[in-house]
Amino acid sequence: MIRLLRQTDYAKRREEIYSPIREEKIFTWDIDARDQEEFALATIYPVSELFVSSLRTATEKLGEIFAKTIRIVQKGSEELFQELGFPQETWATLRLSVADHTPTLLGRFDFAHTPNGLKMLEFNSDTPSKVVEAFYVNQKVCDYFGWQNPNHDQSRMLTDSFQYIRKRYQQLGYPSKHITFSSLDWHIEDSGTTRYLLQQSGLPATFVPLSKLVVQQDGLYVRGMDHPIDILFRFHALEILASEKSKSGFPVGAQLLQLIAQKKLAIINPPSGFISQNKAIQALIWNLHEQNMFFTTDEHEIIETYMLPSYLENVFTGKKPYVRKPIFGRNGGAITLYEKDGTITSQDDGQAYWDQAMMYQEKVPLEEIEVESMMGSYRGWLLWGCFLVDGKASAITTRISDRITGDSSRFLPIGLPL
Repeated sequence: MIRLLRQTDYAKRREEIYSPIREEKIFTWDIDARDQEEFALATIYPVSELFVSSLRTATEKLGEIFAKTIRIVQKGSEELFQELGFPQETWATLRLSVADHTPTLLGRFDFAHTPNGLKMLEFNSDTPSKVVEAFYVNQKVCDYFGWQNPNHDQSRMLTDSFQYIRKRYQQLGYPSKHITFSSLDWHIEDSGTTRYLLQQSGLPATFVPLSKLVVQQDGLYVRGMDHPIDILFRFHALEILASEKSKSGFPVGAQLLQLIAQKKLAIINPPSGFISQNKAIQALIWNLHEQNMFFTTDEHEIIETYMLPSYLENVFTGKKPYVRKPIFGRNGGAITLYEKDGTITSQDDGQAYWDQAMMYQEKVPLEEIEVESMMGSYRGWLLWGCFLVDGKASAITTRISDRITGDSSRFLPIGLPL
C-alpha cells in the first residue's frame, strides 16, 4: 500500500520512519547532534529508471577516465605531484598501485542535473560519506512509502569489493590477518559509517578509534597489542593525516605514510583514491581533453559530455559564471560562487580549507525544488551522488541544500513510484 505524503502529519511520519532506524543503532544521525537541525528528511523524491540508469552510466564511464589518468599520475615526476598540490609527505605513497582498473575501492561522484544533462562536479574518492544513507536508510524509507528502492541489494557490492581488496593485497604480498577499521570515535557520522562498512565487509576485522592507534618504526599498532595492523580501513583523509603530529611534536602522520610507502601497512581506500580526490585531477583531465591528448575519441566524448571546464587558474572572469574550490576541500568548505563579472553570489562562511590551492570550474545550475521539513516547506538545490564500488556504479543518493552543498545539507530519500 502506497502511503501518500499528505495523509500523515510530518512530525508523526518522521518519527514513524526514523525511530525504528535509530533503535537499530546503524543510522543515528538523522538529527544533527551539533545544532539539532534535521538532517534526514521524512519524505521521498521520485526518480525514473531511465534517470537512475543515466547516473550509473555516467559514473562508470567517469570511473574509467579517472582510473586511466591516475595510472599516468602515479608514474609522474615529483614536479607533477607538486604542481597538482599533493603534500610532499604523500609522494612516495602515491606511487603505490593496488588495482589499476578502478580509481578507488569506494567513491562517490557528485552531479548536477542540468538542462544540458548530467555534469560531474567532484569525485569523493578518499573518504566518501553518505554511504549508510544510500545503501541502508533509503531502503527503509522506500519500504515505509511502498515505493521501489533504486538501490535495492546494492550492499552486496560493498561485501564483494572488500573481499576483493583483501585478496588483491594478498596477491601483492601483503599479510592480511590483522584488519582494523578506524575513525574518530566522537564523530557520530564517521564512526557510524565506519562501523557499517565493517559490518558489510565480511572481513575478520575490528573497530578501533584513531586515538588508540600507535605509530611505530616497524608498523601501526593498536595500543596494548603486540602485533602490527596489516590492513587499515580509515575514515580519515590522507591530506589531514599527512600534517598530523603527536602532542610532543612527532610527525606521526608522515611516519604512517612512510609505513604505507614501505608496504608495511595496506590501506583502504588505496592511495589511488587520494589521488582522484584531488580536484586538480579534474583540471588535468580537462587540460588533456582540450589539447586532444592521451584519451581516445570515445573517452574525449565522455569528458565533453559529463565533465566541466576546470583549471588551476581563473580563466572565467568576464566570460562565464564560475566556482572556486579548494583542491582538497570537503563539505562545501571554502567554496565561492561567482558571476562572470567576478561578483560573488555565494560563499562558504567556515574557516577550513582557505589556505589550499584552488581549482576553478564553470558554474552550472542545480535543480531547485521544494520539500516538507520539520520547519515547514523547505526550498533548496539538489545534488546527486552515485557511488563507484570497485569500478562499478552502485547506490544513488541525493542531498538538498543551499546553493553550496555543505554541512547543512539534508538527506533526501529517493524512490521509484509503483
